[in-house]
Amino acid sequence: MIKRNKASISKCILHKVGNKFNSTKNAFSEQLIDFDEVSYDLIVPYLLRPFTSVAETYRFNHHSNIELNEINTYSSQLLNDDSNFIEVSKHIVTHLFEQSNSAQIKTGDVIVCMLHDIQYEDYVCDAVGIFKIENKAHFFQTYLENNSYDIIVQKGIATKKVDKGCIILNTADTEGKIVLSVDNNNYDTQYWIKSFLNVKYPDDSNQHTKNYIEMCREFSKDVMQPQFGGQEQSNFLAKTVDFFKENEIINVETFKEDVFEDEDRIQLFEDYKKTYESDHNLVLRNQFDVSEVVLKKQKQKIKTEIKLDTNIQIKLDVDAPDASAEYLERGYDEAKKMHYYKVFFNEEG
Repeated sequence: MIKRNKASISKCILHKVGNKFNSTKNAFSEQLIDFDEVSYDLIVPYLLRPFTSVAETYRFNHHSNIELNEINTYSSQLLNDDSNFIEVSKHIVTHLFEQSNSAQIKTGDVIVCMLHDIQYEDYVCDAVGIFKIENKAHFFQTYLENNSYDIIVQKGIATKKVDKGCIILNTADTEGKIVLSVDNNNYDTQYWIKSFLNVKYPDDSNQHTKNYIEMCREFSKDVMQPQFGGQEQSNFLAKTVDFFKENEIINVETFKEDVFEDEDRIQLFEDYKKTYESDHNLVLRNQFDVSEVVLKKQKQKIKTEIKLDTNIQIKLDVDAPDASAEYLERGYDEAKKMHYYKVFFNEEG
């Protein structure tokens, strides 16, 4: 994530990108955007606000030589010398156009800009920003005519959030330049992340934390719930979150001993982990540091609910791993020939 308190834009241009599958063409600007004070004060937070909550970062990727990654090359040119900014920005849009491999890919406006004083962790650096605006919003415009006010409907860019965007920071680690990306239209994620940017996750605590929690969430859905029921599924997820909260360093062997009560479930987990790694083409580390930022984000995605076929849902607190075992009892009623849950409590909240 970044801090944008002192961030500024020195050069900014807007082009339009088409789609070769529906015969729409690119349209290029020949001059930079000349902001007035009001529009400048609006555009900076509009472009940068989404990145203040982004936890994961990326690094440029290429199957043979990283220097052949187009956006890596173009961003390096601009960060070294932006005197040819307009022409390089056109190359960026042309590259984006070439990745439109489906008629479903939307046309739109593309903003390319030079950013300064972006704070990332302990660094303050320059950056290149690339943003694609795909969706326009209708709004009312009022006007005065013949001493009376009237309204017309116009279409423009909503200032809530960009559809797609990336920031390439002028700072790097051993794996290359640090890239941040957002995509609020996930129907074509591969087009932006894989095809256009061609980036990958770095080998860091953010990614290890994300990979492991996502695997645990899928294990709870694919194995725990079908074989042991919603209560055991929720209990496992709550224990997983609790273990990550209580440990700065995750040791997988200790994790399994802590969250599982018997060897049979440990074996199920280990078997699932191997299959998951193979299916997702990744290796889950046996020990790694916990990223608190990613843990907080992933915890929001965990749903500890027991959904019953009688249109009743029991919601469990993911931050209370012992509550399910202590205050929720599952049984079977012979008279009704139905399962039931018994909930213990002192008073209603």
